[in-house]
Amino acid sequence: MIAPQTPAPGQNLILVLNCGSSSIKFALFDVSSSPLPRRPAWNGKVQGIGGTQPDFGATGVAPFAIQLDTQNPYGSALNLILRHVHARLGEGRLVAVAHRVVHGGSRYFTPVRIDAGVLADLRGYVPLAPLHQPFALEAIDMLLRERPGLPQVACFDTAFHHTVPQVEQLLPLPYDAWERGLRRYGFHGLSYEYLSVALPERHGQRARGRVIAAHLGSGASLCAMQDLRSQATTMGFSALDGLMMGTRTGALDPGAVLYLMEIEHLSLEAVGHILYHESGLKGVSGISSDPRDLLAVEAREPRARLALALYVRRIVREIGALAAALGGLDMLVFTAGIGEHSVELRRRVCQELAWLGITLNPAANAAQATTLSTPDSPILVAMEPTNEEWIAARHALGLLD
Repeated sequence: MIAPQTPAPGQNLILVLNCGSSSIKFALFDVSSSPLPRRPAWNGKVQGIGGTQPDFGATGVAPFAIQLDTQNPYGSALNLILRHVHARLGEGRLVAVAHRVVHGGSRYFTPVRIDAGVLADLRGYVPLAPLHQPFALEAIDMLLRERPGLPQVACFDTAFHHTVPQVEQLLPLPYDAWERGLRRYGFHGLSYEYLSVALPERHGQRARGRVIAAHLGSGASLCAMQDLRSQATTMGFSALDGLMMGTRTGALDPGAVLYLMEIEHLSLEAVGHILYHESGLKGVSGISSDPRDLLAVEAREPRARLALALYVRRIVREIGALAAALGGLDMLVFTAGIGEHSVELRRRVCQELAWLGITLNPAANAAQATTLSTPDSPILVAMEPTNEEWIAARHALGLLD
């Protein structure tokens, strides 16, 4: 059990929940301070939900094994987090819960306070984000029932891309598909929104130019920004589009899907499982979805080497496409788990982009510096840790105000 650390009397806090299929990240932000601190007062996560060895970790505490209800592991994990949060509050007060909600559809472009009607709307977008949407909604639903007076705010990953021009949103299907809501929405918006705040603080006016941000984690996408606004993105209608990911295909010829169903007679469910859970780095390598595992064995495992080569090639090709859409490139930014921590994959991507004029500083890259390019590189290469939770807390605070 984690010993509670009592906040100061009168301290108001916002809880941010980021719910995935097998993990829940949480963070408490002190909104009594102004401006809102970017570092949470307390944060952590439960991971391995639904597996055989779930664990709980938090600020200053190494992950430790926990027991979850096998009949309802997700609800059990949520209740565990809430118990720890309330133990942590002491004399403080929880004033709101902010949720990262992946999909806002064609209706929600700004953060919104959640009630039963909003929750019903958001359930309609579950088919568009089946890996994430149901789990955020489960947390929202539970809190609506158990704490109906506690304000809850949905912050949408799709919202940041609302500025993308229609020509980038449109799918080349019959036009009535657009009218029914089939379009490129874009994701990882809270991450890109944070970069739109942090990059000009660190790099000044250059960040307002033609910027490509690479959010590289278990899910991955690129965003082309100009004047700090999204202009194009690789992840479109669903989380299967764009870059190759840990277990997801990224962009794929739809003919391959038709072949699997028509010729190999796989069911819709079987194909969906392959596309979401058995492809990407894991599928090509046959070893792991984690690049660190593949980097460790690529010298002796040809499929690990091939998977990494394809992963890098997809990133490089899409950066080239987005640079063309922007009419040039002034800055390339790496963020999220792989983007922030993989020195080697950043090196490989930049090496293949040398034709653009990128010159990487090997020492800065190895040192995990925030500026990775040489002073004479015409394109600035940066690494910026993302902070989706702070963006969500800030939105919730704005709605409360």
